[in-house]
Amino acid sequence: MIIIMTKTLFGMGGLRWPGHRLRGLFTRTLPAVALAGLLGACATTPPASPASTEPPTAAAPLSTNPTPRPAEGLAVSEPLQPTDPLRPGVNVQADAEPRADLWSRVRRGFAMPDLSNDLVRNREQWYSARPDYVDRMTLRGSRYLFHIVEEVERRNMPTELALLPFIESAFNPEALSSAKASGMWQFMPATGKDYDLKQNIFRDDRRDVLASTRAALDYLQRLYGMFGDWHLALAAYNWGEGSVQRAINRNRAAGLPTDYSSLRMPNETQYYVPKLQAVKNIVANPQAFSLRLPELENHPYFLSVPIDRDMDIEVAARLAQMPLDEFKALNPQMNKPVILAAVTPQILLPYDNANLFALNASKHRGATASWTAWVAPSTIRPADAARQWGMSESSLREINRIPPHMVIKAGSTLLVPRHPHSPADVAEHIADNAMMALAPEALPGRRVTVHTKPRETVASLAARYRVSTRQIAEWNNLDQGGALKTGQVLVLYLPRVAATAPRAPRAAPRVTTRPTATAAAPKRTTTTARATTARTSTAAARPSRGGSRVASSNSR
Repeated sequence: MIIIMTKTLFGMGGLRWPGHRLRGLFTRTLPAVALAGLLGACATTPPASPASTEPPTAAAPLSTNPTPRPAEGLAVSEPLQPTDPLRPGVNVQADAEPRADLWSRVRRGFAMPDLSNDLVRNREQWYSARPDYVDRMTLRGSRYLFHIVEEVERRNMPTELALLPFIESAFNPEALSSAKASGMWQFMPATGKDYDLKQNIFRDDRRDVLASTRAALDYLQRLYGMFGDWHLALAAYNWGEGSVQRAINRNRAAGLPTDYSSLRMPNETQYYVPKLQAVKNIVANPQAFSLRLPELENHPYFLSVPIDRDMDIEVAARLAQMPLDEFKALNPQMNKPVILAAVTPQILLPYDNANLFALNASKHRGATASWTAWVAPSTIRPADAARQWGMSESSLREINRIPPHMVIKAGSTLLVPRHPHSPADVAEHIADNAMMALAPEALPGRRVTVHTKPRETVASLAARYRVSTRQIAEWNNLDQGGALKTGQVLVLYLPRVAATAPRAPRAAPRVTTRPTATAAAPKRTTTTARATTARTSTAAARPSRGGSRVASSNSR
């Protein structure tokens, strides 16, 4: 097979295997698109040895990839590079025994001590009773599992950790918990920032497949270094290292064992390792639980494709010839409908679609992005900002998530239409520091609550109170032309009534003093004053309950 390298539009880089990211950073490659020509004497290139750390140059897609493989392949410019292992000098790829599929590769790397108790049996029964759920979960995880196993093995970590997203998010990179933990690995906002996961109005790296995996394994390595035990490290990943350490200290002070099963923990953390153990047992022997796992080939599902220009998500999906929801499943970190190349230099695509993307991008003419970023120079009303950029106020509010009765503060970054006369891509310092600051709108006049009459409309109500239909619609989140229900309660802000001349003060009422009341009044006044003083002194001496509460920063 002869590989011919040609340059493409706006510097499309040669496609890379996902293992190139070292601590979350990718290097850039020379622009290239691979075109293959078959010669009679060169039919097929022999596959790379399974024990090699270098990937094959034409990996077969997973069985879940619906796109047929084209005859042409993409050239891989350089081999995978290892990251810092947990124990330097140990090569986990050195075993020469062939790995038939990805599941067998995962099983071979199991290294945690097994946990066997009633909680594990409980979770095994739960999963085995839901084969449809297990099937959906494993099929979704098939997109990401190869990359995670690669990263886990490079660090010489137990491959059980590659199964952790099964219990964290069911391998849903867009999962969001009630506690605001996000992504496949369920990072809390503060912990995500601690591990260099950027979160702003344009992107949330907690949902980024590559970045979140790197951060999660960094965090787990750190926890294992603290506790020297993988079960305790996992408990800390779920509950926080401070909470686990306090539980260990309590048991140690009481002369009790300090292993995972002996600690007093919340119910969720008690079930955490048993759930992972149950998934491990199912992967090890699915037939024992009357379950069937989908076949997963020991090849990457996706490739990292460099981009050098801002690009609408819909344009990227169209160039890759893949459904939009499938594209978002591999690139869920984007919060807006545009990919900013300055801070998102690559996208992830299935192997075949990456090839199509490169070929179609080389033929694409015209703009690739219809949106850009604009920093408000001063505090501005959404209606004025929308008018300035030639869009409707409702569209500006929707795409920038601006609620009613709010103004945009100076320094806020808004997504606005990209004009043909300003095609420049968004600068890195704007994309990387984008933020939205809002303030309550100063509503005019006095607040009045009204109850609508029969057959009342927004227009008739506006005429009755001499305000505009737009104002009533904004104040009450209504449609300007919509009808109102009888008795519906609405809020209006009406002009204040002009001040009138002050009235003359009324004469003070005549007071008749009773002798008994006069004599007792000073005594009652003195008693009340003393009681008030005593209560004030007592309140001042009592410590505030709020000051004794300690906020935990250990939870994810």
